[in-house]
Amino acid sequence: MKAFLYIADFIVPFLILSIVIYGLSMKVNVYDTFIKGAKSGFFTVIKIMPTLIGLMVAVGILRASGFLDFLSRLIGQFTGAFGFPGELVPLTVVKMFSSSAATGLLLDIFKEFGTDSYIGLIASISMACTETIFYTMSVYFMTAKVTKTRYTLTGAMIATFAGLAASVVMAGMM
Repeated sequence: MKAFLYIADFIVPFLILSIVIYGLSMKVNVYDTFIKGAKSGFFTVIKIMPTLIGLMVAVGILRASGFLDFLSRLIGQFTGAFGFPGELVPLTVVKMFSSSAATGLLLDIFKEFGTDSYIGLIASISMACTETIFYTMSVYFMTAKVTKTRYTLTGAMIATFAGLAASVVMAGMM
């Protein structure tokens, strides 16, 4: 197990050093190429900033208005039959839009139920097993100028529900 920890400590520096050595061996001006990439990344951040702000404001409004609590009570009646606590419905819904807002909800869940509780375990595992579907789709599709998403949303929703089911099963085994 300690070998994995040592490998984890050195993998990122090794990867960066490998890229620099490869670039130098190919006679590429590594520094200028890095600066161009950083500049391009900065402009990408500027382009997606309105989307990020809109998502964060929407999640804040839903949370402050009490709608998430209402949704939790409503949907929680049905999800409880499958072993998924209704208290985690807001976390699941918010996670589809914003991971940082979901992290705030996760901390609230930890304060109320504890990190080692059944609800805390499901919440932790589901945060790792699910994706910020709408954030990811809006940012990446906007950046790549994709207009026909085909089955992306359907596939992402199926993957999210599979992750939620896996979190319930895995928390039950602990």
